[in-house]
Order: sequence, then structure tokens, then C-alpha cells
Amino acid sequence: MLKEYRTLIPLAKPFRTHYLIGILLLAVTNAGDLYIPQLLKEAVDSIAEGRFSLSSIGILVLIMAAVAAAVAAARFGWRYFIQGASRKIEAELRSNMFDHMLKLSPSFYSTMKTGDIMARATNDMRAVRMAAGIALVAFLDGLFLTVAILIILFSSYPRLALVTIAPLPFITLLVLFAGKLIGRRFKAVQEGFSSLSEQVRETAAGIRVIKSFVKESYVEKMFRAQNREYKRRNMGLVRIWGLFFPLVGFISGITILLLLLYGGPGVIEGRYSAGDFVAFMSYLNMLRWPVIGMGFTVNIIQRGAASLKRINTILDQKPEITSSEDPKPFSPGDITVTDLTFRYREDAPPVLDGVSFSLKQGETLGILGRTGSGKTTLVRLLPRLLDPPSGTIFIHDLDITDTDLQGLRSSISFVPQDAFLFSDSIRGNISFAVPEASDDMVQEAAEISTISRELSQFPQGWDTEVGERGVSLSGGQKQRITISRALLSRREYLVLDDAMSAVDTDTEEFILKAMMDFRKGKTNILVSHRVTTLQHAHRIIVLDAGRIIQQGTHRDLISQEGFYRDMYQLQQAERSRT
Repeated sequence: MLKEYRTLIPLAKPFRTHYLIGILLLAVTNAGDLYIPQLLKEAVDSIAEGRFSLSSIGILVLIMAAVAAAVAAARFGWRYFIQGASRKIEAELRSNMFDHMLKLSPSFYSTMKTGDIMARATNDMRAVRMAAGIALVAFLDGLFLTVAILIILFSSYPRLALVTIAPLPFITLLVLFAGKLIGRRFKAVQEGFSSLSEQVRETAAGIRVIKSFVKESYVEKMFRAQNREYKRRNMGLVRIWGLFFPLVGFISGITILLLLLYGGPGVIEGRYSAGDFVAFMSYLNMLRWPVIGMGFTVNIIQRGAASLKRINTILDQKPEITSSEDPKPFSPGDITVTDLTFRYREDAPPVLDGVSFSLKQGETLGILGRTGSGKTTLVRLLPRLLDPPSGTIFIHDLDITDTDLQGLRSSISFVPQDAFLFSDSIRGNISFAVPEASDDMVQEAAEISTISRELSQFPQGWDTEVGERGVSLSGGQKQRITISRALLSRREYLVLDDAMSAVDTDTEEFILKAMMDFRKGKTNILVSHRVTTLQHAHRIIVLDAGRIIQQGTHRDLISQEGFYRDMYQLQQAERSRT
């Protein structure tokens, strides 16, 4: 269990001073609490023996008030330093988790659900914060008070102390037994929360599909079932936790019963003074908190460990795609692909098989092929969104697996067919890669993609919020905004992976001509199922089942029999009919 806390050690080191000051203030708090029963004892004895005066009682009251004020100030202090440090550790851990997730490869996100990630970044983080803050306080507070109170009681009233605290070891056994159950059930609760979060996220993201198929009742039934399961897991934890405190309270109450049974006659017989009895009862009541706090500490540590284990699952993930140990600076140049064979799994058939071609810097490459022929896989290998085998893809005669990964990716603008927009304004989405871009630069990129033509349709112009994933826009509008975003970055390489599939042919023709003028001298790669798109390319390759079956210029390919000419004739016939 405790091995999971290894993650917190480097995060806690900068706050050593905070914890040290907090612990010292906690000691002051406990010392004040321990001193007050002694003042009560003196006050009760002076009253019981008839030797009190208003001035002596007044002095004791003033001393008690001063001690209570000091305890209050010290209590505020340890909360500020210890719990403040725990919140800073929580924030740092969340930042580390987010930064690490940015480095992980896309394959990680294909297996880890978004709702699960959100649960680990919220609920689990709170449990870790409690373990780094209040659990430490409860442990040290309980340890200090227990040791101090036992020393006071056994040094002053050894027999009575031995009898009255006899039930307390049973609480320790109860704590150890309940702690294991609590840890397992809390983990189940957190996993249930992850599933529930993912259910809500998927429903919100797919609300259009749900409504179009009239599946609201089905989704509601699924949610209710998931919600009931989450409640069931919570109640399993609550039952143990709810049973734990009454049992601890009952066992602690027995100590008071034993005090009355054995200490009461002692007062009557004169073995103990009335002040001794009051002070002893005060210390026994104070001793109940450390014993209960022991269970509280175990519970929080168990919860924190369960949550940290879930967080560490992400932090322990190693990025599959990284720069080499001694990366060479990236330099733009010609692209050369040599005998490229790629599989998603070692035991799977190749998605690309022996692909070879070259593209000179400043030229445009077109890629055509049936669905599943490997087009998207090929272009995702260039920026190493997928990792190619070593010795297969070269830029400027340098293997891209040996280059600096950040330098490679910062030279390539990639526009996928599935356009992704952030919950931001149109301007914010276009200028995502270049936040400092001027209005003129944004306008220029928007005019090339033709999205500027529809500016009047947007309520707040460029400042119109597009909603989550661009939900308020059409497919063609989203694609053109992402094209504007790529053009604005002005990178050396531009990859359009069927990025105009939702745009009509006339608009596409305008965009391509304007884009070629804008990017003159830069390298472009166009993936499309439309031959009219590819005719602008200097060189075209045709893929089928992961192999290149044709390559050449548009003129070359339409003059020879094959898939390219068949597609060209078919699309020309369709265009003439429309």
C-alpha cells in the first residue's frame, strides 16, 4: 500500500519547511489541550475543598482563555501550513499527470476512456490531497496525544489507568481489520465513478446520434443501471464506515463506564480528589480522538493509496514514440520512403507493404486509394504519430527516427479528415498554432479556405464560439477552419488527409488553387478520393492493400489502364450528370 506514495516524495520535498512549521504548531496545539485539564483539576479541587476565591478562579479562567486562544492560533497555523502544502502537492501532481499525458502516444488514448481519465484527475486527486494533509495530521496528532496522555495517566493514576484503557487495544484490532476492507471498496467506488463519468461524457458527445435514432430511453436505462451500480458500491463502503464509528464510540464509552465504576468509589474513599476525577475524565475523552483518529488515518491512507495507484497507472505509462537518445537537429528537405512495411501489431498483416517513393522539397504529392488501402497510416507515419521502422523514412537524408521529435512535428501541419475544433471562438481555433497572429493573417488564411465568405452567418463574427468540438458548425465549415489553422502556421510541410471531403468540388477547386499559390516553394501531401484534387500534384501514388500499384503525374496515370483512370472516368461521368 505505502509503495504507491513514492510518487509524492519528490513533490513533498519543496514543502519540507511548511510541514515542519505545521508539525511544531500541531505540537503547540496538543500541549495546550493537555494543559487545560490540569487547570480544570486545580479549579475543581479549590472549589471542592472550599479554598477558592473569586480572584483565584478569575486567574485560572484568564489562563484558560489565553491557552485556548493560543491553541486556536496554532490550530489555524498547522492547517494553513500542512493542508496548504497538501493542496499545492495536489496541484503539482495534477500538472505532472497532465504534462505526462501530453507526451503519451495516441495508442494510450485508444485504450483509456476519457471519463476514466477525468475521474483520476478529480476524485482521485482529492483523495491524494487528504492523504498528504489531514491523514498526516491525524497520525501525528494521535501519536503525540496517545503517548502524552498515557504518560500522564500512568504516572499519576497507574491502577486506574490500567483498568480504564483496557478496551482500547480492541479498537486497534478493529481499525486494522476495517482498513483492508475500506481500501478495496474505495477502489471499487472510484472505478464506478470513472464508468459513470464516461457514460455521461459519451452521452453528451453523441447526443445527435442518440436523438436521430430516438434512443433516449435506452441511454437513460443504461445510465440508471450505471448510477445504481455506483450507488451500490458507495453503500458498500458506507456500511463499513458507518459501522466502524459506532463500534469505536461504544468501545471508547466503556472506558468512561470503567472510570465511573472504579474511579467514583476512589473519590468517595478519598484516594482521588474531585479534580483528579475531572482531569482523568478529560484525558480519557481526549484519548478517544487518537483512537478514532487511528481509524480515520487508516481510512484516508487506504483511500489515498487506492487513488494513487490509479494515478500511477497513467504516470507509469511510457511514451511509445520519443526522440532518440542523441537526436539530430531536424532540417527540412526531400522526403524519401524506402521499402516501408508497417504493422499495428507484430502478429497482424502489414497495413503498408514495401512502399517506396520520393518527394522533392517544394513539390506536392497526391495519394489515392480505396478505403483501407493504408493512405492515412502512411501520412501519420511522417510526423511520427505512428512510429515507422528505422531506416524507412528519410527527410533531408536523415532517418526521422533519429531526429528531434519536436523539431520534426513543428515543421509539419497535419489536417485529418475528422476535423477537431476546440471549445473556443473561430478566431481562437484558426490561430491555435500561432496565438500571436494578427487579424490580417487570420483573414488571409480564412480567405484561402473560403470560410471568410460565411463570416456574416456567425453572430459575433470571428469571435463566435463554436461549441464543443465545433457542434454549432457544419462538416464543411469545420474542415475549412482546420485548413485555415494549418495554413496560418506556415510550416514547411502540409498534409491534408482527405480534409475536404465535406466541401463541394467547386469550393475545393478554389481552395486548392489559392493554397498552391500561398504555399509556393513548400511541400504538400494531398490524400483524397477525388481525382480532381490530386491533379494539382507534381507526383501521385495509388495504394491498394498497402502496396503502391501506380505512380506518376496526373497526365501519365490517366493515359494508362488502372485504378486511377477508372476513378477519373467514373468521377467525370458523375460530375457531368450533376
